[in-house]
Amino acid sequence: MSKNYDAVIVGGGVIGAIVAKILSENGKNVLVLEAGVEGAMDPANYQKYVQTLYTEGGIRGMPNGPYPWNASAPSPAIPLMPSGTTPYYAYQTQTHFMSDYLRMLGGTTLHWQGTSMRLVPNDFKMQTVYKQGIDWPISYDDLEPAYRRAEFELGVSADVEDQQQLEFAGWYPDGYVYPMHKLPPSQVDLFFKKALHNRTVNLQGKTYPLKVVGIPVARNSTPNKKYNGNEGYKPVSAKGNLDQGLRCQGNSSCMPICPVQAKYSALRTINELMQKGKVEIRTQSVASKLIIDTTTGRISEIEYKRYDKPGSTDFKLEKVKGTLIVLAANAIENATLLLASGAARSSDQVGRNLMDHPYLYAWGYSSKRVYPFRGPDTTSGMESLRDGAFRKVHASFRASLSNWGWSGEPGNQISAMLSQRKFGTELRNTLADRMTRMVKIGFMFEQLPLQQNYVTIDNDHKDALGNFRPLFYYQYDNYSLKGIEEAIYNVWEAITGYAGIENHTSYPPSVTGGTQSILYNNRNYNIMGSGHIVGTHRMGSHRKDSVTNSHMKCWDHSNLYVVGAGNQVTIGTANPTLTAAALAVRAAEAMLKDLL
Repeated sequence: MSKNYDAVIVGGGVIGAIVAKILSENGKNVLVLEAGVEGAMDPANYQKYVQTLYTEGGIRGMPNGPYPWNASAPSPAIPLMPSGTTPYYAYQTQTHFMSDYLRMLGGTTLHWQGTSMRLVPNDFKMQTVYKQGIDWPISYDDLEPAYRRAEFELGVSADVEDQQQLEFAGWYPDGYVYPMHKLPPSQVDLFFKKALHNRTVNLQGKTYPLKVVGIPVARNSTPNKKYNGNEGYKPVSAKGNLDQGLRCQGNSSCMPICPVQAKYSALRTINELMQKGKVEIRTQSVASKLIIDTTTGRISEIEYKRYDKPGSTDFKLEKVKGTLIVLAANAIENATLLLASGAARSSDQVGRNLMDHPYLYAWGYSSKRVYPFRGPDTTSGMESLRDGAFRKVHASFRASLSNWGWSGEPGNQISAMLSQRKFGTELRNTLADRMTRMVKIGFMFEQLPLQQNYVTIDNDHKDALGNFRPLFYYQYDNYSLKGIEEAIYNVWEAITGYAGIENHTSYPPSVTGGTQSILYNNRNYNIMGSGHIVGTHRMGSHRKDSVTNSHMKCWDHSNLYVVGAGNQVTIGTANPTLTAAALAVRAAEAMLKDLL
């Protein structure tokens, strides 16, 4: 007779790990099903992936470059797939969904940047304040306690004073401090902060400051001795090497992999759970169907395919029961599984309202040497345009100050100079001048929830195990594109003028390498994805227009929780991992009440 768990969780990433931790801390019996391999959980494998970056980084790209292809649980955008392999994503629109993720124990936190900022209060009430999108069923105030727990779980480094410089930022309890102090600003940060001090820009008839502040990141820095009532915070070291990863070492490869594991990944939480022995983890177990009891509407079992060898098409079809069933994969995989199961159908919202942060770079030469290519990708940002009355007309945005210079360097510079027959002293001097003055800003824009942006399934698109591959219908709307226009031809031009930057930004109409050309008002933009996969099973106050209630319980199935960034109603301008983690905390607390 099969074992009946208090909760069966699908997904061994940060959301599944946090839910499993909270439930197991309260004595619950938990099983986690992970589609991918154990992979990076083994320190030897982790180091192998690091060496892959070092030896093949130029041809493998990022963010999934160091990680192996696994046809049994494929990830999108794995470089160097075997010849003849069908890419994981399928499309029915000319515009592609540009963001990817990693299906492996630990999930996408293995290659994420680590940025961990909160949404701002107006992000939760876009319809009420700006007549755009729809409102959340909860407010910033409702989620604030869960944000604090999530910042502890991820080990966030930041100073509250930085965040409170932004007049629209949400409140923090009196005396609250982040677990660790912010990372020190780079020379790039200091250059922009000085150049933009007391500078402003006009958006839709109103003046806004161009304010540079440090950003919260889930990366080990200096522990804050005042954390948790002066008890201090103890950072977590690398698995398999207790002397490594206790401080960020500035290796400049946070994406796609931190060599010393100073950056948080879900492996930290999973390792803690495995050491305590309270949670069972089954890797190489791809959830393929939720079995619905037609009488009660409850999920009676999960059907999953367990494969012995990565890449194999051979598998055993197994089933498992749980009092609660928790889908804790990313927004695309959660939606695909619901659709494959015929579950949560009453609202017709499963898969819909897919969002990302359209992303594009602007770059040039600074007026002084700023010495890029050191440290994490970004330690500060221009954050003062994340909210404002202009959101009635166009998207808000934030601007990450990149510490890594221009993309593709120094290779592009060297190739160009060699073609110009520059050698020896002239080549070295030119490189020394150009490389030390390279600045780049990454602009990241909000997107509205649109019914016509969605992921679905089709019998013609399946993977090696016969599971559905995601099929996309996707486009950018004028709200986001107008925001992009304002950022590049208003804000960026103002920045270059204030800072004396020699602008080299250009967007050719035909590009490759992870960008796509979008024409708007007769201007071309080369847009990337941010890896911020949001929407597809949004929460709400009514079952007619949402998939779950405000505690992430599915309206249609009383024992099914669907958790993660897919619950977000709007995307705002915050990288979504921290908010998804906070939602996981909120959902886990509701699950405990259910299990009583």
